[in-house]
Amino acid sequence: MLLIVLGYFLAGLIGGAIPAGSGEALPERGIRIYVEDNGIHTGIVLPKHAAGQSFDDLVRASDLADPRYAGHGWLSIGWGERGFYLGTPTWADVKPATILAAATGSDAVVMHVGHLPEPVGEAGAYLVTLSPDQYRRLVAFIRASFAEGPSVPGYGPSDAFYVARGRYSAIHTCNAWTGAALRAAGVPMGAWTPFPVTVTTWL
Repeated sequence: MLLIVLGYFLAGLIGGAIPAGSGEALPERGIRIYVEDNGIHTGIVLPKHAAGQSFDDLVRASDLADPRYAGHGWLSIGWGERGFYLGTPTWADVKPATILAAATGSDAVVMHVGHLPEPVGEAGAYLVTLSPDQYRRLVAFIRASFAEGPSVPGYGPSDAFYVARGRYSAIHTCNAWTGAALRAAGVPMGAWTPFPVTVTTWL
């Protein structure tokens, strides 16, 4: 079992080091987004309205425990397995049974969406600048991950969970989703990014 775990981590680090994507250049000026990393989950922070794109039809103030937080101009969006995402807001909440259940595969996946101000200078927030076309591609990828269904209360007053598309596994983790979203936008990224570090080392 230990060898399997070590082999998985080694394979993940190798996959994260292999460059993939379009290889297109990122602009010096453009639309700012951020990649956030809390040590377990990575997600993408982006403005609510930019380049003619928004999530107003998918994410509503009434979904929040305190709708006043919807007044913030930015969204933090991540994808992941429902039980693992809802049950592990911090490392202290991680349980082996939860990890095993998620790693073996689950169709119960969610989008985690938080409303927040722009995270300028915050720890764990990595700035990325995109062209309008790259930003539209990123938004298209994220929107395609949402599915029909009711929202679920989040960790606090400013976030909520939404039904998502896809299947979570040890191969397709929340961090692999983040890497795929960034590759879709043209951001240089590893071929397989199962861990937070395999995403953030490219930023």
